[in-house]
Amino acid sequence: MSPCTLSIHQEITTQLVDVSHKQSAEDEQQLKLKLKMLTNISNVLRACAQRHGVAAVMSARTYADFTSEATFEIKKCDTFKLDVAPATEVVMTRDEGLHYYRVMQTIRRMELKADQLYKQKIIRGFCHLYDGQEACAVGIEAAINLSDHLITAYRAHGYTFTRGGTVKEIMAELTGRRGGIAKGKGGSMHMYCKHFYGGNGIVGAQVPLGAGVALACKYQGNNELCVCLYGDGAANQGQIFETYNMAALWKLPVIFVCENNRYGMGTSVERAAASTDYFKRGEFIPGLRVDGMDILCVREATRFAAEHCRAGKGPVLMELQTYRYHGHSMSDPGVSYRTREEIQEVRSKSDPISLLKDRMLSNNMASIDELKEIDVAVRKEIEDATLFATTDPEPPLEDLCNHIYHNNPEIEVRGTNPWSKLKSVS
Repeated sequence: MSPCTLSIHQEITTQLVDVSHKQSAEDEQQLKLKLKMLTNISNVLRACAQRHGVAAVMSARTYADFTSEATFEIKKCDTFKLDVAPATEVVMTRDEGLHYYRVMQTIRRMELKADQLYKQKIIRGFCHLYDGQEACAVGIEAAINLSDHLITAYRAHGYTFTRGGTVKEIMAELTGRRGGIAKGKGGSMHMYCKHFYGGNGIVGAQVPLGAGVALACKYQGNNELCVCLYGDGAANQGQIFETYNMAALWKLPVIFVCENNRYGMGTSVERAAASTDYFKRGEFIPGLRVDGMDILCVREATRFAAEHCRAGKGPVLMELQTYRYHGHSMSDPGVSYRTREEIQEVRSKSDPISLLKDRMLSNNMASIDELKEIDVAVRKEIEDATLFATTDPEPPLEDLCNHIYHNNPEIEVRGTNPWSKLKSVS
């Protein structure tokens, strides 16, 4: 008999003893019927456990006992040119927590599998992994709408997933297969889906593009916004400051997000920037510095920034203080400019997945077994996607020039010499 069923069984038995002394024979008979029914339910659950394992009984006995929502104290954001700040006391529901956990675990496992495939030379070329920074992507997505817009740099796998891409499409793109999200022609740095504009390989170049998307949102009056991401390594680019100026001047609905993972390639922020207060770099743009390892901090700060933009107050600049576990790219071992002890310390004290997991367990929002079930399901999804990504065919040569234009009649494209001709189909 499961612990939950046993406790109810004992409670009714106690009531039965009390009734035998205090109540009528009719009440006693009703309680006997309840006890018999409960015994039958217990037998069914026990048989289920024997056939399918205790997980079925665990979920049956604990689901109703979980806390449906809880309130958490989170770290206060540093602010710049703002009279108010994001909330420090926030609510998370059980369903939200389980969703955040699953998405962050999926990104983590996907990136670890990409690392493995790269070392096996199945994935080739540039590849920048996102493990360690999952709270940024998942926290931002939790605070905006799917109809809003997002553009980022080349560390884009996590955002491709949160914006609506599938693990199968992402893994197939990494291996250059026809079923990839960019038909196998974009690779790690160039993934796209609806309202997601990449994946951009040129350092900082996505920032003015993101402001252009925000300009379109304002022009169309659709109450949408654009989240425009870049790293601390790109933060000193001149084009970013030019974009700040235009966005502030025109009050564009854009959230500039600097993902400060403390190293631009192999250079620490202290060696690269005279001022590491990236959230103040906008000068005339309000700013927030946020704990980027805490999904709830990121979510609340992004909600605050989104409300600011939708109210017609113009852009906001957020600095997310985060950390990447891998090197800058797969060609960087990541331990020549920082110590293994530093990486391990961040993993042990600030890991975004562990932080969320501990919160949920300590507030009775989930069980260890339930989270393990999610882990198993995520691993299977990754393995299935990997099988697809390694068996799906590569795009044929005749597809090479397709999609040059969005909606255009078929055109002829010159190949590597004047005599080789290819066709482009929209």
